[in-house]
Amino acid sequence: MNEIFKDSRADSRTTKQQLFLESMDQYARQDVAVAFSGGADSSLLLKAACQAAEKYATKVYAVTIQTELHTAEDLETAKRVAEETGACHMVLHIDELKEAGIERNPIDRCYLCKKLLFSRLRENVEKLGVHTILEGTNADDLKEYRPGIRAIHELGIVSPLADAGMTKAEVRGLAFVYGISVADRPASPCMATRFPYGTELTKEKMEAVKQGEAYLKSLGFYNVRLRVQEELARIEIDTEALNKALKYREEIVKFLKKLGYKYITLDLEGFRSGSMDIAQGKGEDMQASREQLKDKME
Repeated sequence: MNEIFKDSRADSRTTKQQLFLESMDQYARQDVAVAFSGGADSSLLLKAACQAAEKYATKVYAVTIQTELHTAEDLETAKRVAEETGACHMVLHIDELKEAGIERNPIDRCYLCKKLLFSRLRENVEKLGVHTILEGTNADDLKEYRPGIRAIHELGIVSPLADAGMTKAEVRGLAFVYGISVADRPASPCMATRFPYGTELTKEKMEAVKQGEAYLKSLGFYNVRLRVQEELARIEIDTEALNKALKYREEIVKFLKKLGYKYITLDLEGFRSGSMDIAQGKGEDMQASREQLKDKME
């Protein structure tokens, strides 16, 4: 690789990190809340916020929202990482299926969810005198179908990683530097992303997906999605792991059929984020996301 290009790329990464850390220093001068899932993005936010807050003797609240659309493992991970950072951890329990009106998995589900969850989060932290809320959208997220970003923007929630232009890889790299235990943790989006839009979402359906994915992860697969279309379960894993999945073919089929699926398939395209969003109206939301980021950075 051209050395000048390598140096340029390294300089760009360093500049983004500086922008991010400088912004965190500014936010931490007053008590602040971090929407905290326990993933790499929000964990980096939380770590940086807590370190900056030490200079100003301010408080950092890590707020985790637990719903039927997330696993118990996600909550336990969030509790552990919050303790590692020294943040004040709060857990809000919300029935977003009913309260956000997403029982039928509408196309604007992500927008409705984010609007509800972040509105409730704001209500709770404002009682503590906190008016600045940070969340972990990164620059790569703006390239995907993420209508929830519009809700975040409307509510005035701050996205320091995206504002600094940091990609997922750059987030993980800095998280490793900080020694964050979940730096390489796979993304864990809500269970609704496993079903086609218009599908009735029930606790039973989501529990089956949770069990199926947990089993696949126990076999050593890193990125795992069990996409469900009625009686068919479509397995998405990293392409380099496809041959490994065939070695466990009988065990996987047996386990998933016990969960009630009649047809078990292995997606030859492999894991890809947002595969249920194919053919949806990506363009408008993606363009809006890019314009929001551009406006903030100018």
